[in-house]
Amino acid sequence: MKRTHLKIALAVLMLSGTAATAQEFDLTFQSVDPAGNPNFAIQKEWTERVHKMSGGRIAIELLPVGSVVEYNETQEAVGAGILDGHVTDVSYFSGKDPAFGLIANPIGAWASPDEMFRFINYGGGYELMNELEGPYGLHFVGATTTGLEGFVSDRPLDGVADLKGLKVRAPEGLIQEVFAAAGAVPVNLPYSEVYTSLDKGVIDAADSTVFSTNHQQGLHKVAVHPVYPGFHSMPLVEVAMNLEKWNSMPEDLQEIMTVSVRDFAQDAVARLSMNDLKAVAEANADPSITVHNWPAEERAKFRAIAMGQWSKVAASSENAQKVYDLLTEYLKSQGLLN
Repeated sequence: MKRTHLKIALAVLMLSGTAATAQEFDLTFQSVDPAGNPNFAIQKEWTERVHKMSGGRIAIELLPVGSVVEYNETQEAVGAGILDGHVTDVSYFSGKDPAFGLIANPIGAWASPDEMFRFINYGGGYELMNELEGPYGLHFVGATTTGLEGFVSDRPLDGVADLKGLKVRAPEGLIQEVFAAAGAVPVNLPYSEVYTSLDKGVIDAADSTVFSTNHQQGLHKVAVHPVYPGFHSMPLVEVAMNLEKWNSMPEDLQEIMTVSVRDFAQDAVARLSMNDLKAVAEANADPSITVHNWPAEERAKFRAIAMGQWSKVAASSENAQKVYDLLTEYLKSQGLLN
């Protein structure tokens, strides 16, 4: 009789343990991208892989930009639990702390996505991002990016010296300051006006989106000297979750989320790069277009100019100084900063 009771008790313990292990998480994330955008489609595929990898224990509903809150309000929404997570550009939160802007897009720092991923995953960036976001109620799961943004010009650009006097469309903030320090003349224009402004000579060049999008939208017809790969801007796009929700997850599901984002990052970069390479091949086949690739020494010069502006941002907050110190130490250790 006692053995029977013991067997029943063990069975109950096993079942209760299985139930705890099988806890399910239904999460709602908001993307920075609209539905139908190639980035959004790649993000949706990531959520489907997470569902499979977790054996159905994690289900992520991914909503397009603006579905619940505006694109620049997701940090508050995730921290408050209105959203469980987001996929977005970290620079949108630089108004709360300049540190977010500096780590999100240190203009001139990265020559490839892998350089940024190494910094985040192995150079202390992951830990620093969680230190920055913890007070806002977020956990930084991992980083991805669209890759180096394109740069279009109606005149040859082979290095820093060619930027002098160049009227460049660039967003307000750090990137305008960097271009001005490099001798260019920044002009603030929305992306929708770039084509006509280049065509009419209002601007000579433009900090723009990725090469393939620029090519698809015809910018290389009016700016026949694009630079590829880009030398300036590459956004840190984060996957982050509500901190309490993250802490409620068992370790195996946390690990699935973390590893899945690393895979997602490589997937996104590879596929978007394929689009760029196809567009570059088309541009190279067009005798009216000359694609310029800056040598390493010119990229290093641009980084050095950008550093002067990074240090100004660093002085604006304690956290920004932490970003600056870690970033410059990493770049020097990797031989990426002269």
